[in-house]
Amino acid sequence: MPSISDKGKLMPQSPIRKLVPYAEDAKKRGVEVFHLNIGQPDIKTPKVALDAVKNNNLEIVAYSRSEGSEEYRAKIADYYSKNDIHVSGQDIIVTTGGSEALLFTFGSIMDEGDEVIIPEPFYANYNGFSTASGVKVIPVISKIENNFALPPVSAFEKLITPRTKAILICNPGNPTGYLYSKDEIKKLAEIVKKHDLFLIADEVYREFAYDGSKHYSVMEVESIANHAIMIDSVSKRYSMCGARIGCIVSKNKEVINTALKFAQARLSPPTYAQIASEAALETPQSYFDEVIEEYVERRNTLIEELKKIKGVKVAKPSGAFYCIAELPVKNADDFAQWLLETFNYNNQTIMVAPAAGFYSTPGVGLNQIRIAYVLNKESLLKAVTILREALKTYNS
Repeated sequence: MPSISDKGKLMPQSPIRKLVPYAEDAKKRGVEVFHLNIGQPDIKTPKVALDAVKNNNLEIVAYSRSEGSEEYRAKIADYYSKNDIHVSGQDIIVTTGGSEALLFTFGSIMDEGDEVIIPEPFYANYNGFSTASGVKVIPVISKIENNFALPPVSAFEKLITPRTKAILICNPGNPTGYLYSKDEIKKLAEIVKKHDLFLIADEVYREFAYDGSKHYSVMEVESIANHAIMIDSVSKRYSMCGARIGCIVSKNKEVINTALKFAQARLSPPTYAQIASEAALETPQSYFDEVIEEYVERRNTLIEELKKIKGVKVAKPSGAFYCIAELPVKNADDFAQWLLETFNYNNQTIMVAPAAGFYSTPGVGLNQIRIAYVLNKESLLKAVTILREALKTYNS
């Protein structure tokens, strides 16, 4: 029988999706499952985006330009200018989600065996993208004790080798919800300039900044214009995860021209999704104000309730809609599976994402889970009650 590739064997399973069969089995048994495992917002997609697709009278769904339509890219640039990010449509390549944007970026700036430094825990699919690109992830550990703040500059510099090509951050962070300060971004800018590296910033949660904090983009640091690459997406901002529209933004013309070749190889991003995404840019500020207010209430509810559970340690997120919780268990993978296979409380259970999959350092994060607070407050309260009772039963 023919064999599959070594790369295929090394490709990691999603820690977020691998428990889906157990959740489906639980539902078949009549158990209600509260999904805390995936960042699928329950917030409605802006009506203006849905109407743009419904009311469209296209007669041919044709290819668009490989870099995305000129009109859409110009409007994205206009949106960025309102956020103190001054770029033109020529600095943007529209992609099929932020995932493709990262794959194109890795392919454009790194060769097989090159290294990318990433503060961990990090979005689990960074492991997958690096494996698919033949790139090695070099983790620098951030800690729950200080809310997963940026590790010291010295920790990064110790890891830089001749194969290091980039530092990658997610800001605000998935899975931690940590929002990097302006000072932290400036420190990273100094490192990449000093060592001639790229700074890739996954900024798909830009709008979700809480407690009066302001998001500071790598694209605002003028001194690293040729080092900075921003990854973006409509998925979370407009609750349009299924649209699969993202983009690469960089003032480095060589990066953009190279990424365009990858974009040409896959032909074009989806037409209807671009129509929806372009229309979504007309979403009023009131939409975001209401959404952020809702997420702050959810975050506060979740963190307050988690802190009441004996043995649970939790970092308070200042952005996005995730938090990492450390549980009084040895193996969160086993616990998460047990929750779905065996346990129920009043015929209800929860689905969580074991956090070990958000690390690349072996043996780290084994007793941690990621919780996505994308459910309404009533459901979150029920979910935490289930977690409390589950821990009592599991540990007895």
